[in-house]
Amino acid sequence: MIEPTGKTIRANGLLHRVWTWEPESPRPGTILCAHGFLDVGRSFHWTAARLAAHGHRVVAFDWRGHGESQWLPEGAYYHFFDYVADLADLVPQVATRPLTLLGHSMGGTASALFAGSHPELVDRLVLVEGLGPEAPEGLPGPDHVRRWVDSVREARERRLRPMASIEEAAEKLLVRNSDLPPDRARRLAAWSVREVEDGYVWSFDPVHRTKGPYPFRPEVFLEFLRALSMPVLLVEGERGYRTRDHEERVAALGTARRLQIPGAGHMLHWTAPEALAEAIERFASE
Repeated sequence: MIEPTGKTIRANGLLHRVWTWEPESPRPGTILCAHGFLDVGRSFHWTAARLAAHGHRVVAFDWRGHGESQWLPEGAYYHFFDYVADLADLVPQVATRPLTLLGHSMGGTASALFAGSHPELVDRLVLVEGLGPEAPEGLPGPDHVRRWVDSVREARERRLRPMASIEEAAEKLLVRNSDLPPDRARRLAAWSVREVEDGYVWSFDPVHRTKGPYPFRPEVFLEFLRALSMPVLLVEGERGYRTRDHEERVAALGTARRLQIPGAGHMLHWTAPEALAEAIERFASE
């Protein structure tokens, strides 16, 4: 199985960790993978290596404040549309055309926003469980903003309880993903933690766990979905994540192809990488 090479580049003013699975005789173009919330780019490994074995050059990266990419300084915050600006600077540095942009979960939502606003840069789009989160009820008000300010302050001041070992981190992943093979869980854990003085902590910035001041607005997201002019593949797990208005979001994709992987949950690239790679291979090769 092809192992990736890593490098760090500056994009949109921040250092981003980038991983590349390079086949010996690559086809034209790049498959660029955008991971989900609290995940890391290397977690696409089992899917990316299979695609690379078919000649595809595959690239993945850690979003800002995730994995080995740079955290924001105190006083700054992770606003969702910043991910679009990050992609706009990352794409010309790491990808060649034709570009197949693949996003999982949060990364799928960000990829749809990018492809909808920059359609000339994306030749194909793959959304893996990536049609956005549930919309909160009501609109934000003074109490919401006050709670946000307090939660960010607490997240920055709170001391994280370290895990004793990578094995403990792997066990936590297995509790939430019972269909994940243990050996795969350990590799994921090793990629997803950083070492501290008395153990290991997750590598993402704890501020990501706070709820931002601007809630997700489906009516805005639908406009981006309707603007997608390139071929789109929607891949869902049979047991995956669904919002109340999921079918309305699917309908906004128009003629997009839709594929459901039997028995799979939300983390398709962790637990069903073979089926996911096969679906992407067919789509990217047409």
